[in-house]
Amino acid sequence: MATKTIPAAFGKVLRELRERAGLSQEELADAADLDRTYVSMLERARRQPTLETLFRIAAALGVAPATLVARTAAELQ
Repeated sequence: MATKTIPAAFGKVLRELRERAGLSQEELADAADLDRTYVSMLERARRQPTLETLFRIAAALGVAPATLVARTAAELQ
């Protein structure tokens, strides 16, 4: 079933990629120079990332920023 909102879709993708990378929220936050609570809020669709944050998260996960965007778009379909 498709996720209904962009923040929810992004949060789902972020959680999946973070877990696949074997990272905790705290480890991802440290690698992306973010607060751990912010990563939690992104995953729970309470916040949306800026473009700069999207790039930092992608680098920390070892994926292209376009991958995050494309997978989020796919969740919305």
